[in-house]
Amino acid sequence: MTKIQIYDTTLRDGTQSEGFTLSANDKVRVAQHLDDFGVAFIEGGWPGSNPKDVEFFERARDMQWKNALIAAFGSTCRVKGGPEGDANIKALLDSNTPVCTIFGKTWTLHVKEVLQTTPEDNLRIIEQSVAYLKSNNKRVIYDAEHFFDGYKADSSYALETLQAAIRGGAETVILCDTNGGTLPWEVERILRELKLVIKTPFGIHTHNDGECAVVNSLTAVREGAMQVQGTINGVGERCGNANLISIMADLELKMGYECLPKGNIRKLYDLSHFVAEVANITPDEHLPFVGKSAFAHKGGVHVAAMRRSAQSYQHIEPELVGNKMRVVVSDLSGRGNLLSKAEEHGVEVEGEEVVGVLNEVKELEARGFSFEAAEASVTIMLKRQEYGYKPPFELIDFFVNVEHRDKRGIFAEAMVKVRVQGEVLHTAAEGNGPVNAMDNALRKALIGYYPQVAKFHLSDYKVRILDSDHGTEAITRVLIDTRNSTSRWSTVGASTNIIEASWRALADSVEYGLMVAH
Repeated sequence: MTKIQIYDTTLRDGTQSEGFTLSANDKVRVAQHLDDFGVAFIEGGWPGSNPKDVEFFERARDMQWKNALIAAFGSTCRVKGGPEGDANIKALLDSNTPVCTIFGKTWTLHVKEVLQTTPEDNLRIIEQSVAYLKSNNKRVIYDAEHFFDGYKADSSYALETLQAAIRGGAETVILCDTNGGTLPWEVERILRELKLVIKTPFGIHTHNDGECAVVNSLTAVREGAMQVQGTINGVGERCGNANLISIMADLELKMGYECLPKGNIRKLYDLSHFVAEVANITPDEHLPFVGKSAFAHKGGVHVAAMRRSAQSYQHIEPELVGNKMRVVVSDLSGRGNLLSKAEEHGVEVEGEEVVGVLNEVKELEARGFSFEAAEASVTIMLKRQEYGYKPPFELIDFFVNVEHRDKRGIFAEAMVKVRVQGEVLHTAAEGNGPVNAMDNALRKALIGYYPQVAKFHLSDYKVRILDSDHGTEAITRVLIDTRNSTSRWSTVGASTNIIEASWRALADSVEYGLMVAH
C-alpha cells in the first residue's frame, strides 16, 4: 500500500476560522490527540505571530511525540533582504521544531502587487529562505501559495518558483489552492503537466470555497501527491480547509492507501468530536463519516430495506470509522422505524401495536410535535403498548399559578395530583417558574416510591414557536433534555399552551428515566 503523509494544520490554518479559537493549552491537548491518532505532521502555528503559538512551541519542545513531527509555519524572508537577519525566519528557528514549513508567492499578481517586488527577487527569497533553514538542520516543506491560480496566470513562472524551493533544499513542495476556486479537472490537468517537469515529491493544500477541497485533494493523490494538508472537520478561513476526516476515510477505506497506523481509522469519530469539544463548538452532525446523522435513516422505505440488508442504504459500515447506525422516527417513518427503535430499547411489541404508535406519531407531528430529537418520547409511546406494562404514575390533575407579589416579585406554584401504585397523591411545590414548580411538585409526589428521581436533572429546555403568524395563539414546541449519572435523554411536547406542552415533555422524561433506571 502507498503511504500518504497526513499533515494537520488545525492548530494554525484551522484557527483562522471565524468562531474557532484554541488556547495554548487547547493546542497541546489537540496535538497530543493527533499524535496518538497517527498523523505524520502537526503544524503548531506561526511562532512569530502571537504569544499563544510561542507558548505552544515552548511546551511542545519538551514533550515526547510518538507518531507526528511538529512543524512551525512562516513565510519566506522579506524582499530586499536575506534570511539571516529576518525576524520571521529567526522565530522559525527559535521554535526548535524538526520541521519548518514556509510559504512563498507563486502568482505573478501577488509578486507584483502584494509583495511589490520583481519576479526575479521573489525567486531569490524563496531559494535563500529554504536554503538557510536547511543549513540550520531543519527539514523544510515549501507551500506554494496560490499555486493553481498562479499556474493558470503564468505556468512557466509558477514552475520556476517550485524549482527555486527545490534548489534551496525543500523535501516536499505543496501545491496550494489558496483561494479555493480550482475545479477537480483543472487540478488533474495541471498536475499531469507538472509531473513532466517536477520530480521532487509534492503535496496538496486546498480550501473549500468552491466546495471542492476534498475531491481536489483526492484527485491530487491519484495524480501522485504524497502529502495531504488539511484540518479536522474542515475548519479554516472563509469556507474552510480540506476536511482531513473525510480525506483519511476515503484514502484508507475506498482508495487503498495507508495514511494512519493500522486500525486507527476506527478512532475517526472520537477525533472529530474531541476537537469540536476542545474548541467549545457544536459538532456538525451532518459531516460525512463522523456526524451523528451520517448513518441516520429516517424514510420508511429506507429503514425497511436496511432491516433486510445493512448495505442497502449505507456506503460503508459505520463501525469502520467509530460511528453507528441510527433510526430516526418522524411522520415519514414506516413500521420498520418503530420496530427498530423498539428492538434498540428492548421493548417487546407486536406489529399491531407498532402501527398504532406509528399512526399516533404521524398525528402528533401534524400537530407540531417533532420526534427526531426526542427518542425517549418515542420509546415511552412504544413501552406503553408492551403487554403487561404499567406506567409508574398517572396524571389526574395539575394546576399552575404565577403571580407577582409585593417584595417577592414573580412567584410560581404548582399542584399535581397523580396516582402511584393505586394511591392518589396530591402535592404542591414552589419554583422559580411554572415548569420548575411542576417539576418540583411531581418529584415530591414520586420520590417516596421512586427515590431515583432525585438523580434526574433537567439539563436543557428549548422552546420553539411553530406558526409565528398566529401571534400568542401559536403552537409551541418544548424539548426537554434530562440526565442522570449514566444517561441523557430527550422528550417533546407541543400545544398552543406552553404549560401543557411542558407537562407532556416533563412527564415523558420522568417516566422514561424510571424505565431506564430499573
